[in-house]
Amino acid sequence: MDTYILGIESSCDDTSAAIIRERKILANLIANQQVHKDFGGVVPELASRAHQQNIIPVIQKAILTANIQKSQISAVAYTNGPGLLGSLLVGTSFAKSFALATGIPLITVNHMHAHILAHFIEDERQKTPPFPFLCLTVSGGHTQIVKVHSPYRMEVIGNTIDDAAGEAFDKAAKIMGLPYPGGPLIDKNAREGDPHKFRFPHPRVPGLDFSFSGLKTSILYFLRDELKKDPDFIQKNTKDLSASIQHTIVEILMKQLRNAVKQTGVSHVAMAGGVSANSGLRAAFTREAEQGNWEVYIPPFEYTTDNAAMIAIAGYFKYSSGDFASQDTVPFTRYGGD
Repeated sequence: MDTYILGIESSCDDTSAAIIRERKILANLIANQQVHKDFGGVVPELASRAHQQNIIPVIQKAILTANIQKSQISAVAYTNGPGLLGSLLVGTSFAKSFALATGIPLITVNHMHAHILAHFIEDERQKTPPFPFLCLTVSGGHTQIVKVHSPYRMEVIGNTIDDAAGEAFDKAAKIMGLPYPGGPLIDKNAREGDPHKFRFPHPRVPGLDFSFSGLKTSILYFLRDELKKDPDFIQKNTKDLSASIQHTIVEILMKQLRNAVKQTGVSHVAMAGGVSANSGLRAAFTREAEQGNWEVYIPPFEYTTDNAAMIAIAGYFKYSSGDFASQDTVPFTRYGGD
């Protein structure tokens, strides 16, 4: 009998539900929250309230889109963390209630593990990496290099010691006065700018770790000084600033990834997380692959940002191994946990 997994993702400001049959996605729906644009960032209380409004309609539509009955669902998998506590609690509460009402297993999923396992969704547009492989996971809240031994064993060999790459993009955009979310706007402007027009410092961190707090500070001070000389400096140089900032962030990421390949000897390299949708990062990743003779893996765009398809595929692997959760499980906000 086929295995159907309902996946639920509510870690931040997107409410998403997906239905997977074995490793094939039947539905993957996302309800975005526009309310945060007025505040220049995600407001946790507003996010959790919007999740409460969106979660039932999104799940209902996912089941209809998949053209299945609720009785066919084998298990419900949901994001247990990391993320915003209020947002996580909405998905957790629904998943527990659904599992209890239908008598099916409950599966907790680590959001960061799910980003990596998105590579195993059965989709003709992507290829599946062999084990072991390295994965550069870059999102708004996390930046990691992970050595993936199996769907059940992942070893973090590089981590950010402060801010994440996605946060650096968004904060730089905010400093420049760009609307939220600013990361995609920097990417868009960078395509027409000179990446070598302005130079920003690279952090000195041990091993394979990352740091982006110093870069944010240097951008802030640089613009402060330039605006004293010319109040229209940002407006006149938006494209070149965007290109230079993006180039610096990408250089930092690629340097550590090269080091990871060299240290581990693993040349199958994947990329995951919302920032992996950045065109500059994808282009640099492809160039590094050609120069270093890597075999690279990048999911389609809809599997890179926060989505329930990745939660469902992670749930599928846990279901296959009988790794179920109890109703006593609580969500966690920082990386770690299950």
